Amino acid sequence: MQNRFNQSKGGSAAQFIALIVAGVLVANMAPAQGLSTQGLTTAATEVKGAFTVVTNLMYAVCAIIGIVGAIQVYSKWSNGDPDTRKAAASWFGALIFAGLVVVTLTAVFGA
Repeated sequence: MQNRFNQSKGGSAAQFIALIVAGVLVANMAPAQGLSTQGLTTAATEVKGAFTVVTNLMYAVCAIIGIVGAIQVYSKWSNGDPDTRKAAASWFGALIFAGLVVVTLTAVFGA
């Protein structure tokens, strides 16, 4: 009979056994780590504080998207570009998407 471990590409039985032993050791050590309630509360408070800042930043990004889009569309419209409607729809869609992402994240995670 042929040994299945020696047929693999570059692998050996010793490597396979070492991998299993490492997996068992990690699985046994993981529950010993433990989580403290105070640590989780502190982390949640810090995330909520950062979330408010990120939400305001995203609203500012939405405003910048709107201003840049309006300038781009006005530029195309002034030059008589036939692609003006497509550009306007693209920028408006990007603005709506960015706004909805902010509103959805606020609704899901709360601020």
